[in-house]
Parts: sequence; structure tokens; C-alpha cells
Amino acid sequence: MAVKPPGSPAGFVDGAWWPSTKNLAEELPPLLAALADDLGHAERVTYNLTAWNPPSRRLILGGGVVRLEGFQSQHQDTLTVVGSDGKRRLTLLTVPPETDPWTAERVLRAASAAGDVESPEALLGADGLASARQRWESEGGRLRAPR
Repeated sequence: MAVKPPGSPAGFVDGAWWPSTKNLAEELPPLLAALADDLGHAERVTYNLTAWNPPSRRLILGGGVVRLEGFQSQHQDTLTVVGSDGKRRLTLLTVPPETDPWTAERVLRAASAAGDVESPEALLGADGLASARQRWESEGGRLRAPR
């Protein structure tokens, strides 16, 4: 998981997350623990219904309850975590679990960059992954030539 520095323009997402599976109930506890300093106790998490294996509507975590709300209208590649005050929230680009580590790392960096305002499609789509590679190379990174 990687989030933008405080005070950065949010753009479409506030950062990115690379879960290991499509099991939201299993993946959320470590994510919510990592976000606790920024958001406090998470009150609810919204997600796209088709992007995850169907979870229960509530998650018991650390003695509290987190509501899980799925929507058809939420972007398929995002997840929003709302803090206990209802005002603080983070929308994270979710990198598909099957993504190779090299690509996932580049997407995490791009989505959490201070000036990033790119759409999820630009960050994750077929062209977006290519542009993330190009951006990385233009900033000094180098891809190894195929053998």
C-alpha cells in the first residue's frame, strides 16, 4: 500500500493497494491497520460488487465493526475507506492480485506520487501500465532488454 503525502492534490485516487487475493474480508484487516494513523478506526469500506469475492456486510475488527458496502457504480479498480468521523476518507486504486511484482510496484509509485491526478484507467489499463513503465524509464529507471 502507498498513499500520497499530506496536502497533495487527490486527483482520482489517494494512493494504491496491491492485495494478495480477491477475498476482501481477508485482505482488509492489514490494510485498515496500516491506515489507522491517517483515518482512525475505519467506519466503512466501499467497493465495486464485481471486483471482489462477495464478503459479509460487516467485518469485526479490533472490537469494532466496519461496514462493507458494495456498489455497481463504484469504479471497478477502486476501494474507499471512510474514517470514524465520516469526513476523512481515502480512495485507493486496487492493483489486481495477479499483477507481476515489477508492474505492481510501478503502479503503486505512480498512484501515490504527490502530483498524480491520473484516472484509474490511465494508471492500470493496458496503456496505463505501459505509460507507468515509460514514466519510470524517463525518470532514470531502465528495463532489461529481452533475451
